[in-house]
Amino acid sequence: MSNAATLDLPGSKPGFLDKERTIAGSGFNRWLVPPAALAIHLCIGMAYGFSVFWLPLSRSLGAGTATCAADMSVLAELFTTQCNWRISTMGWMYTLFFVLLGCAAALWGGWLERAGPRKAGIVAAICWCGGLVISAMGIHLHQMWMMWLGSGVIGGIGLGLGYISPVSTLIKWFPDRRGMATGMAIMGFGGGAMIGAPLADMLMRHFATPAGLGVWQAFLTMAIIYVIFMVSGALGYRIPPTGWKPEGWTEPVKHANNAMITKGHVHVKRVWGIPQFWLVWWVLCLNVTAGIGIIGMASPLLQEVFGGTLIGQPELLYGQLDKTQLAAIAATAAGFTGLLSLFNIGGRFFWASLSDKLGRKMTYFTFLVLGFVLYSSVPWSAHLGALALFVGAFCIIISMYGGGFSTVPAYLADLFGTQMVGAIHGRILTAWSAAGIFGPVLVNYIREYQLSIGVPRAQVYDITMYILAGMLVVGFLCNLAIRPVNPKYFMSEEELAHEKALAHERAVAAEVHGESSSTFKTPLALVVFAWTCVGVPLAWGIWTTLVKTAVLF
Repeated sequence: MSNAATLDLPGSKPGFLDKERTIAGSGFNRWLVPPAALAIHLCIGMAYGFSVFWLPLSRSLGAGTATCAADMSVLAELFTTQCNWRISTMGWMYTLFFVLLGCAAALWGGWLERAGPRKAGIVAAICWCGGLVISAMGIHLHQMWMMWLGSGVIGGIGLGLGYISPVSTLIKWFPDRRGMATGMAIMGFGGGAMIGAPLADMLMRHFATPAGLGVWQAFLTMAIIYVIFMVSGALGYRIPPTGWKPEGWTEPVKHANNAMITKGHVHVKRVWGIPQFWLVWWVLCLNVTAGIGIIGMASPLLQEVFGGTLIGQPELLYGQLDKTQLAAIAATAAGFTGLLSLFNIGGRFFWASLSDKLGRKMTYFTFLVLGFVLYSSVPWSAHLGALALFVGAFCIIISMYGGGFSTVPAYLADLFGTQMVGAIHGRILTAWSAAGIFGPVLVNYIREYQLSIGVPRAQVYDITMYILAGMLVVGFLCNLAIRPVNPKYFMSEEELAHEKALAHERAVAAEVHGESSSTFKTPLALVVFAWTCVGVPLAWGIWTTLVKTAVLF
């Protein structure tokens, strides 16, 4: 007898982590779900801030120990205990994060739809925080392979499951505000580094001793903090009964802005063969490729292009600055990086919410057209020495980079229905994996080539900006080609009923298992408390970033 059948037997009771135990009763307040999602996303978003560890880790054996030789193979460096790690080798963890994120989301997205967000959130917490513990052991033993395995591979799987865990649930709770709902959660991933990076710096300074830099202790402490927040978020997830709608809300009549919204549902196993899936895949990939390469090079980009202008000496080029001046412009560049982080997180909420008004297709047209204009204008503003225009262009660009992530789940729900949108979102994130490789490689290698042929540092990014602008033209054409999905791809009523049974869904009027089954009304104080738990750390991260950003002004 199958598990599904067993669970439906009279008197049977599902386990604590099973999906049936998370079906909300009639008194549940849907505004408790976004802070639960934020609790997880703010933790896994530290993946963006891992660069804070590179310099301390490159000195983990002490200043008297040499750095691993340039001709040492990566394989040898993974196991050596005789030399300090190279930053370039550690940087591969950044690539592992996003490759594994996309792969894990694609592989286990279907399982998530059936297992439910609570179980997926718990697994994500175990993987992400367990990976930090393994990495701490690797730092203590000076074994980089343990860091790659712990945070890179196991942690990357946690990233994928944690990232997509709330998507389907939020879209079902907020059919009236799909974009805003996913924007609220996914902005947490963009903001995780604003909390995690300064927290990591504080912890390393707290644990530092003459014998060590406190890095492995910081990893362990963050693992403990993160597991508390992530498990709390996972336990806070609830899903609405089938057929639930917000009180007083009726589905709007189709008009130009929501003409793409379908009433059918596509099974995840069919999306690989649907043209609209691949068109959205390329739109996301090209938008992300353009943005992620800039994020990775934001600090050196500003310093090399403007040089002495950043300290009020525009006559000095980057190569003419002394150590003191280089330190001063590095501080300014750190402020620029922080400013981009703020626009990254703000753009995720702003653009996704705006997409509820504009429509998802028009929102992406805005990203692609405005992005083309801004990328094309960057060389001009750089040559003109217009720092404000240069910085403003990149702030808007990065806001649309974040907005692309937060808008795509709602775009997918519009096109393919809500039944398996979490699983489909998992598969679309393979575009992020590809972009995580293409973007940094494109920006870094073109820069190196330009320098090798004698192009001045202030101009080495010009051709890159034009290439990125050209990529957005291709993305524009892909978005233009997107049409409503052919009904032949939708699940039949029998297939949909079967899928809902596998997903252990219950109708509004049906008996509901678990702690949320009553009509007990959610206290307003509980909603305020939940938002405070995620809002206070987020506000602290934003304030810390603003303080660092102040050097720009």
